[in-house]
Amino acid sequence: MSLKKLPPWFLLILPALIVLLAVVLIPLLFSLYSSFTPYRLTKPDSLFRWIGTYNYEKAMHSAKFWSAFGRTVLFLAIALNLEMLLGLGLALLVSKVTRGQRALCTIMMFPMMFSPILVGFQFKFIFNDNVGLVNNALQSLGLSEAAIPWLVDQKLAMFSIIFAEIWMSTSVFAILILAGLFSIPQDPQEAARVDGCTPWQSFRHITLPFIMPFLYIAMAIRSLDVARAYDIVQIMTNGGPAGRTELLWTLIGRTGYNDAKMGYANAMGYISIVLAIVFTIYFFRKLNTARKELGMAG
Repeated sequence: MSLKKLPPWFLLILPALIVLLAVVLIPLLFSLYSSFTPYRLTKPDSLFRWIGTYNYEKAMHSAKFWSAFGRTVLFLAIALNLEMLLGLGLALLVSKVTRGQRALCTIMMFPMMFSPILVGFQFKFIFNDNVGLVNNALQSLGLSEAAIPWLVDQKLAMFSIIFAEIWMSTSVFAILILAGLFSIPQDPQEAARVDGCTPWQSFRHITLPFIMPFLYIAMAIRSLDVARAYDIVQIMTNGGPAGRTELLWTLIGRTGYNDAKMGYANAMGYISIVLAIVFTIYFFRKLNTARKELGMAG
């Protein structure tokens, strides 16, 4: 069939399809195939040896993989919940502002505009043992006599990473929740005030149900981002100390590029993708439930 005989709509999307095929589908199929081989970057011939599900079985029985998975779930749970609470508070405050609201929304979006790599370097400097802003401030105020090893201590290092992630991404929740607040009809709120409802009762029974779909949309988006966190962790701690901040995708990157075990790394990557899909399905089910309660289900 010649190009002239193809439908016009197909010709219009053909360039986009070619680009998607070249940069998405082909690499995806290649990585899937290599996950069933012992492919090593230092041994190109290993790409053509089929070993079946060995890499997947190895990952499923790896204590290192499940430790990284557990830390990723902990990281995701703490970061998402704190981002949601802080974003909700920020959105409620901004929604009450009568002047300069657009300027505040713009300022609020600044952190999410920064590259995760830049944020990683920024907070690596802020939490530095010797010249970090946090230690200098604490010592200047007399709150600490010695420098605190924020990025070296195993518990403080995870806290530092979570803090950086929350700083960068809370605005995602704030913007989406603010959109939900602006979409709430005024009639139920006015009726609640006439009936003598307290501000908490109005928030609990009117505001919160209306913004729940927006909350779950934000949770679904952010769960995918946090589950594949790599840049900030790699820059700030490189998975240390002693692997205590090693998350799934930093482990996968280390296995694939440092250890050159690309086939094994791709297998771990596909297992991680399945786990991320499970989180996404969970949040979308919650979203549909919230929409049904509001009578918005189609």
